[in-house]
Amino acid sequence: MGRLLDQPAASGGGLGITPASTGAFIRTLRHELNGEVCDDAASRAVYAWDASNHRVVPLAVIFPKGTDDVVRIIRRCAEAGIPFTSRGGGTNIAGNAIGSGVVVDFSRHMRAVRQVDQAARTALVEPGVVLDDLNRSVAAHGLTFAVDPSSHSRCTLGGMIGTNACGSHSVAWGTTADNVDAVDVVLVDGSHIRLDAAAPASISVIRDMAGIRDAYLGDIRRELGRFSRQISGYALQHLLPERGFDPARAFVGTEGTCAIVVAARVRLTPPPAVRVLVVAGFADELAAAAAAPALAWSGALTVEAMDHRVVQAFDSRPNPGWRPILPRGTVWLLLEAGGDNHEDARSKAAALATIADDHGAWQVHTFTERRDMATCWLIREKGVGLTTRPAGGREAWPGWEDAAVPAERLSDYLRDFRLLLDRYGRDGVLYGHFGEGCVHIRIDHDLLTAEGRAAYRSFQQDAADLVVAHDGSLSGEHGDGRARSELLSRMYSNRILDAFAAFKHAFDPQGLLNPGVIVDPRPLDADFRLALTRPPGAPAGFAFRTDDGEFGKAVRRCVGVGACRKASGGGMCPSFRATQDERHSTRGRARALAEMLEGHLAADGWRSKDVLSVLDLCLGCKACRSECPVSVDMATYKAEFLYRHYRGRLRPMAHLSMGALPLWLAVVRRMPHLFNGVLAMPVLAAAAKWLGGIDSRRRLPRVATQSVRRWFRRRPRGTSAEPVMLWTDTFTSSFAPEIVRDAVAVLEVAGYRVELSPVGLCCGLTWISTGQLGVARRVMRRTVRLLDQAQPQLPIVVLEPSCAATLRDDLPELIDEPAAHRVAGRVRTLAEVLHDRALPDVDAAPVHAIAQFHCHQRAVIGTDLDRDLLHRVGVTVEAVDEGCCGLAGNFGFEKGHFDISLKCAEQSFMPHLRRAEAETVVVADGFSCRLQIAELGGRAAVHLASVLRERLVTDGASPHQPRLQDGR
Repeated sequence: MGRLLDQPAASGGGLGITPASTGAFIRTLRHELNGEVCDDAASRAVYAWDASNHRVVPLAVIFPKGTDDVVRIIRRCAEAGIPFTSRGGGTNIAGNAIGSGVVVDFSRHMRAVRQVDQAARTALVEPGVVLDDLNRSVAAHGLTFAVDPSSHSRCTLGGMIGTNACGSHSVAWGTTADNVDAVDVVLVDGSHIRLDAAAPASISVIRDMAGIRDAYLGDIRRELGRFSRQISGYALQHLLPERGFDPARAFVGTEGTCAIVVAARVRLTPPPAVRVLVVAGFADELAAAAAAPALAWSGALTVEAMDHRVVQAFDSRPNPGWRPILPRGTVWLLLEAGGDNHEDARSKAAALATIADDHGAWQVHTFTERRDMATCWLIREKGVGLTTRPAGGREAWPGWEDAAVPAERLSDYLRDFRLLLDRYGRDGVLYGHFGEGCVHIRIDHDLLTAEGRAAYRSFQQDAADLVVAHDGSLSGEHGDGRARSELLSRMYSNRILDAFAAFKHAFDPQGLLNPGVIVDPRPLDADFRLALTRPPGAPAGFAFRTDDGEFGKAVRRCVGVGACRKASGGGMCPSFRATQDERHSTRGRARALAEMLEGHLAADGWRSKDVLSVLDLCLGCKACRSECPVSVDMATYKAEFLYRHYRGRLRPMAHLSMGALPLWLAVVRRMPHLFNGVLAMPVLAAAAKWLGGIDSRRRLPRVATQSVRRWFRRRPRGTSAEPVMLWTDTFTSSFAPEIVRDAVAVLEVAGYRVELSPVGLCCGLTWISTGQLGVARRVMRRTVRLLDQAQPQLPIVVLEPSCAATLRDDLPELIDEPAAHRVAGRVRTLAEVLHDRALPDVDAAPVHAIAQFHCHQRAVIGTDLDRDLLHRVGVTVEAVDEGCCGLAGNFGFEKGHFDISLKCAEQSFMPHLRRAEAETVVVADGFSCRLQIAELGGRAAVHLASVLRERLVTDGASPHQPRLQDGR
């Protein structure tokens, strides 16, 4: 990635080592450790960020494989005076997972659930275990770890311990500190101890804790532990004799500043057998906040608030999908009731609804269906991302992200906080844990100018004074970090600050662990991300309409939420799931692009080979476009980068062969027998793959030997039905023209008269995916011109999902003109033109199908109509919604990608195929998906059109037999 700009020494505790000693330090660690040590520029760049406003470039990133590795790392750091920062999922919003020394990522290897004790209801876990993975492990025992932050799909237990994470159910089950029994830690001298209520007083740190408690007893009782969400600072109240002197609970929330967690014993909870969700709508946030305490005291499992603008942002996302109708209101409280059975849960829900009515709710809805409840929680959990880009395109930021006050004072605090925002001319969308007085907000500060950052600093100070005036806490969940540690002096007395310093010194006398956080804090506006410092260079390829035409603003969409790091659920991000490498997550790629844009790299900029390597394993699946809560579209960003990277330069052979595939296939279709004969000869096939930059292990598909247009011209056609235009894409025409015949038959039985699209049109997808945007634009202009002139009102039915997504989504971005928007608006999938049509009755017996929906369709268009259509014709669908097939157009064909492609398939459709019965139909509309399924799964997949023809059209045709091709 070129040379990273030098980081000021003060930003990380003062590295006093020379380049030579740095090299020796890294070499020693590589020799001694079982885990990986990465000091390449790409790794350092992507680990310079977490989910905060801050950036600190580390010396190296280390992935330990066990406690022995951790001991060796900390001993070497202590010898060299190098800071040590612990990191899990990197979702920290306060800037407490970045540092200038070594950043140690526990999430790659130290992620085991070592033991589950069902009788004691505890689990022994390593710090890198992801919360969802822990809960999957203990679910078989009828238990769960009840703390559930919205980042549960990627946050680690070590990170939760570091910040004392809370979550939606904390009104019922408390914070992380309330659910930790013991913590195994490594101290800076390399010693390994257990912190729990039974820790021997002979241990030096335990003795020091007792001494600190005794020295500051009155101060601790007055200032700490006043209410449940007082998270700021150290939780020394747990050392008080009346609280049982619990070193483990006192340690939780220390943000990696005291010791290194290598294991923890956590408490597990039996979840309710049945849950019901009551959603209460209120006039505004003040009314909701006023009602929240009574609802929390009534036994609700959750009292969560979300603003109407969160819902608006959710609805405005690409392909948002279905959601339930919410009750009338502008702010809603999500009130969960749980019971041993349906009657019990519904009875408790009815009581909550009554209390909400009595406390000013406008309207109350009760949801009992799992789909309804899951969608409401999905919207709430995506709040941290959705509020980053609210309606209007403004950029909003964390910093004052999770202040908390006693719940009974929340309404008054929010009134005064809105006045403060107005005074600074700022706005933000509120949501959060109203039942415990904790408020989340992203504020539209100007952090891109010096004046804006100065105003931000002033706002933070005034906001701190305001929350203190309401007896609150700077942090109610995420810790103080770099964002708020400086402000602790406005919240606590000097005596308490001295107690904090003594507590840290007892563990870390050298000040090596996460320096600049809580004790001896860095200024809250230090180490900020920088504004764009140099022009982007070449003209942009895409319009980036939703980002004011700025590629930099598009990249800044990534605020580090880390949803791309989830291990399961949805398609994002297949390559990260395959490699477990942060560089290959959507977030990691966005960070690398931001580093390049913001001038932190050497002069290579857009020519950077390191940025190219970070983007190389992006499959272009577009899952991030819809699943990322901020709609980061890495497929588009990659295409933009490739366009500028190779501008005026020689491109890889894979770009020339597969990028220009429509041109090659136009020639090959004129001599299909010759081409197929070449592929049948191993030597010539191998030569063709070598010349085309194609992996030698790939099988190249045979080309169809009959012309779909010739067949269409010769067939009888009616004239009275409603007309539609059928798009004949390159892939279907060249490799599976029988699908066109099936689609025509189905459309006609549905009452349509089919016309084929004009000859020689192309959506431009292959040129886009290889970054040849100039060619793509020329191809698209011709397509737009002919389609806009040819029966301009006709719907355009596109059978290949990637082509449909390109025409609907990419076309207006590359040609931002009225004609292009008109054409994009006419594009329909087969399911879209059939969903409201009368179809013949199906006499055939019901069948079961596995459906591999194309990634682009899931991201841009959606699959609900396809599922409904299959259900209408008697097909029960088992949808593969995980990951990506792995072929992904040109990606899986290119040299160097085969192994990743295979891993992606194993994490997607392969397990489904292995479980499937022989008679199970496999449905896949995407050409790449069908190829991958056939090659790796050994099954023939069929298009939706073929399934529908077999079920609806009684002409004896079968989707399992090719009808237009011979020789296949």
